Amino acid sequence: MSFATNDSATKQSAGVAITAEEIAESGSTASEAVANYAVQLGDDALMLGQRLSWWISRAPELEEDIALGNIALDLVGHARFFLTYAGTAWGKTEDQLAYLRDEEEFRSARLVEAENGDFAKTIARQLYYSFYSYELYTRLVDSKDETLSAIANKALKEVLYHQDHAAVWLNRLGLGTEESARRMQAGLDELWPYVGELFYDDENTAELAGQGIAVLPSSLEEPTLERITRAITEAGLEVPTSPTARGLDRSGATSEWRGYILAEMQVLARRYPEAQW
Repeated sequence: MSFATNDSATKQSAGVAITAEEIAESGSTASEAVANYAVQLGDDALMLGQRLSWWISRAPELEEDIALGNIALDLVGHARFFLTYAGTAWGKTEDQLAYLRDEEEFRSARLVEAENGDFAKTIARQLYYSFYSYELYTRLVDSKDETLSAIANKALKEVLYHQDHAAVWLNRLGLGTEESARRMQAGLDELWPYVGELFYDDENTAELAGQGIAVLPSSLEEPTLERITRAITEAGLEVPTSPTARGLDRSGATSEWRGYILAEMQVLARRYPEAQW
């Protein structure tokens, strides 16, 4: 299964910083509101990148070691862009935001924090998140904030591959053996309750969306779920119907996974906070 690009996917943001280093050196300063929005997007990418990195040397075949490792690197790159830009509002670096914030200060969705489980569950998570992020970045390239627009333009090129990768494996597992289909369906069912959190309109994001800066999350629900539904159906599987889990505020208060992820990710930086590599 392949998904065609649209005009926005190939939009160029000429002259605007699109690397973390360039953002840091550009002199651009995010407002408090934009910084909080960028943190939310960066945290999603960072947490999922950390989760996917676990598969390196554990994937079912060598090619998947490389594929999932590359997707993890892409996501960490997206996190660097967003966190670097957010840090300009507070005089902090991307590393300080990634490694020195406490659990309750992160704003990642529980979907990206969820445990990897078996390979099929990981693919289910990739399917949900990559289809969502494609719709998000397709619209964020039109942001009136030039830096957010440039980051989205850069990220979108990579997300096109992420969703194709997830869709291919969805079909391989769904249309494969009885056991592979069972595991794929189980992964889809287990993670479905957390998908709704991606479309929650918090006050800050809603205000920025009204200004043409951010993308209103709820506006992504219909197109994202329509494409996810079609992909699942074409793979011979059933679209889950379980209700959305409680705790839509991304505060981490209802997340059972965030602390474990951060304990592993932050241990070295917190033990040697002034280290230079």
